[in-house]
Amino acid sequence: MGTAEFLWEFVKSPTTTAAVGPSSRSLAEQMVAPIPHRGEPVVVELGPGTGAFTEVIQRRLGGRGRHLALELNSRWAAQLGQRFPTVESVCANARQLPELLRDRGLRADVVVSGLPWVAHAPVDGVPLIRLIAESLTPGGSFTQFAYTWTRWAPPARRQLVDLRAEFEETVISRTVWRNLPPAVVYLARRPHRAA
Repeated sequence: MGTAEFLWEFVKSPTTTAAVGPSSRSLAEQMVAPIPHRGEPVVVELGPGTGAFTEVIQRRLGGRGRHLALELNSRWAAQLGQRFPTVESVCANARQLPELLRDRGLRADVVVSGLPWVAHAPVDGVPLIRLIAESLTPGGSFTQFAYTWTRWAPPARRQLVDLRAEFEETVISRTVWRNLPPAVVYLARRPHRAA
């Protein structure tokens, strides 16, 4: 999918489409950095969109483990499943993550998120970050990107508070200038709520 088509999806639904264009390879590499090079990790991708991170996750896994992708846009979910047959692409809300993993008898080792800020807003007092933390293994990691110019907005500040409440460690990367617009990556490790 080209940038123009991606931008059209953003214009049609700016609150559910997080990005104005596909993410760069440089950003994708930082987003998938926590995926281990060995073993059979379970990787969950939230809001994969057109698959900029999906492709890099698949390359990093190299046929190992499981890769579950939750995409709210039904057209993108279907296209993702066709493009990456080994990815379990599900048209679902990210808040369904605990249930979807439970149904499969899985816990996530890494969750990679391309979701917009609005998706992280609390529902019935429960922030999405808490549901993600509860879905991870004790040594699990979560990554989320943000454009540098949105980091100071109230939803971004709220998400950082949630990350620090739910994880033992949260770090923010240097600016990824090779992305349009420039972005940073939030990396959270070792959830407090992991079973």
